[in-house]
Amino acid sequence: MNHLTATQLKEYLEHTTPAPLLLDVREPWEFQTCHIEGSRNIPMSQVPAVCRDLDAQQETIVICHHGMRSQRVAVYLEQAGFTKIVNLTGGVAAWAREVDPSMPTY
Repeated sequence: MNHLTATQLKEYLEHTTPAPLLLDVREPWEFQTCHIEGSRNIPMSQVPAVCRDLDAQQETIVICHHGMRSQRVAVYLEQAGFTKIVNLTGGVAAWAREVDPSMPTY
């Protein structure tokens, strides 16, 4: 598993084609409060049930509030055979702090 900071992810997204899946594993209320544009919300508890519907070969960047849940999901996905997994270190809290200060926080 690789790790990117919020600043590194912003730069990476600007120069990467095709775009990776931005997998936000927070709860729906958290996602509604704030999220990185283009993210797909699948709460952590639902990942095991839907991971077979995801492309295990697509680069997937896993996101949560501070980076802890996303790291656990990233490990799970790797064990399930996903080969291109990246954890967003610091989560959306770091994104709001370092990349988009206008983003609501909680």
